[in-house]
Amino acid sequence: MKQTDPRIRDALIDAASAQNLSYVPYSGFKMGAAVVTDQNNVIQGAIVENVSLGLSMCAERAALFATVAQNAGKPEILALISRPTAGNLTWPCGACLQVALELGGKDLVVVVSDGSREESAKLGELASKLPYKG
Repeated sequence: MKQTDPRIRDALIDAASAQNLSYVPYSGFKMGAAVVTDQNNVIQGAIVENVSLGLSMCAERAALFATVAQNAGKPEILALISRPTAGNLTWPCGACLQVALELGGKDLVVVVSDGSREESAKLGELASKLPYKG
């Protein structure tokens, strides 16, 4: 998906800034996210790990939940930055996608980057973009 929305570049910069705030003492896998809303608010989120894996929180959900807590508006862009996973850009997990769908809807633009390359898709079209192994 070719993006022309100028807010995407700024969202990726904010996501990279949030990546530096990651709390990842177990995996070392730093991730940052930024949500841009219909009110042009930008809300950052960083991954927070816990020794009990199920209590960890992805950067995307941290940003999405903070958007609600700050009454910042409806999410329109979700930007994520992290290192690649198995050579592919890292897309949000299923739980993050479900929260994004609930809060932003199928037209929410998801942008992923490793700092040098990026890909994007509308949430409603995302299933066809993910690198599934069958």
